[in-house]
Amino acid sequence: MAQLRGASVARGERTVWSGVDLDLTAGEFVAILGPNGAGKSTFLEVLLGLLPLRSGSATVLGAPAGERRERIGYLPQRRAFDAGVRVRGRDLVALGLDGARWGIPLPGRGAGARGRVDAVLEEVGALAYASRPIGECSGGEQQRLLIAQALVRSPEMLLLDEPLESLDLPNQASVSALAARFCRERGITVVLVAHDPNPLLPYVNRVVYFGGGRVMAGSPAEIITTEALSALYGAGVEVLHRSDGRLVVVGQPDTPAHHHEH
Repeated sequence: MAQLRGASVARGERTVWSGVDLDLTAGEFVAILGPNGAGKSTFLEVLLGLLPLRSGSATVLGAPAGERRERIGYLPQRRAFDAGVRVRGRDLVALGLDGARWGIPLPGRGAGARGRVDAVLEEVGALAYASRPIGECSGGEQQRLLIAQALVRSPEMLLLDEPLESLDLPNQASVSALAARFCRERGITVVLVAHDPNPLLPYVNRVVYFGGGRVMAGSPAEIITTEALSALYGAGVEVLHRSDGRLVVVGQPDTPAHHHEH
């Protein structure tokens, strides 16, 4: 689905990461983790062809990055919608079909488009509140509607940039399980950027950690270790093993000034 070889990327004069060799396969759920400013969102921009590499190559869906962007669903970072936003949830999802076009919907598209919107709303479990204004929906409900928007054109790859941010723990687990189901049932490759690995660990197939200008990739058991994460973060991180076999990551919070000028 995607292949990077010797990939390096920069913003201005600053090299964000370099020497990256990475493959993404069909139906794989990949968590992109790492400290602030390490290049997690930058990686998604490279896959979308929005940011050129300084060196190396990036192939996505069998073509140079960006050439087949219409086959990729993308959910960028966001903040919650203001309570005064009156656009209905289902209309927001429909923008995934027609949002890039000018003018009124094409004749004959109405019933088919409504059917696709209803189908994807049912798939993400959002039909019950899809007719409410998006501003009246909870954070978890808004996130499901936005994921539905990214899915409505039946993409082969789904890129989610921090979809768990600002959600409570039950909704974080719910969105993570939903992404895993897309991989399992539809064969979609899901790439999800997050700060906290804990809600994702029961579901992901592979972890890619960005830190210190380099990348480590492997199964959660290979990458989620005290030694590996402490080295990547440059801070004390401890990986605990629960009695049920699950991993829990604990450590010092990020210091934004250490990673980024903001």
